[in-house]
Amino acid sequence: MNRETTDETAYRCLFERFASLGIDAKVVPYPEHATVEEGKALRGAMAGTFTKNLLLKDKKGRHFLLAIHEDRTLDLKAVSALVGGKGHLSFLAGERMQALLGVQPGALTPLGLMQDDEGVVTVVIDASLMGDAQLNFHPLRQTESVGLAPQELVAFVRSCGREPLVVDFDTSPPAA
Repeated sequence: MNRETTDETAYRCLFERFASLGIDAKVVPYPEHATVEEGKALRGAMAGTFTKNLLLKDKKGRHFLLAIHEDRTLDLKAVSALVGGKGHLSFLAGERMQALLGVQPGALTPLGLMQDDEGVVTVVIDASLMGDAQLNFHPLRQTESVGLAPQELVAFVRSCGREPLVVDFDTSPPAA
C-alpha cells in the first residue's frame, strides 16, 4: 500500500473511531502553515482553543506527546519533572514522529496515538485546557482542524488503551 492510501485509511479510521465513541467531530479547512504565529494569522475567526503539540523523549527513551495551549512556553527541565520523565527531554526527529504516529512534522496531534502500534507514547494534556469548550487539533493532516471537547480528547486517548496525564504546568515541579 502506498503512503497516500495509508494516510487516507488512517484518516477514515480516525473518524470511525470518533463515531464509535459518539463524538461528532466537525472538520474545518485550515491553511497549511509552518509556525503557530503563521497559523494564527491564517485561521481568522475559527472557534475554539488552539493547541501546539510537542513530541519529546527522556533519557530513558520514554515518549511524551504534550498538548498545550498554543501560547504556552515551557521549561523542558521542569516539564520532565512534572511528567515523571528521567533526565533531560529532547524533541524527536520528524522521521521518528512519522514512524510512531503516522504524521508529518507540522501535523503532530494526539489523534495520531491510534497509530502508535509500539504503545510507547504518553499523551500529556495541559490542565489549563480542560475547562475550554473546544480544543482544536489537526486530524492527521495539517490542512484541516477538528474541534473536540476536552472530555472527548480524554475519551479518545483512553480508546487507544492509554490514560492521559493532565498536568498543571503552572505549578512547580516536585523536588528532586
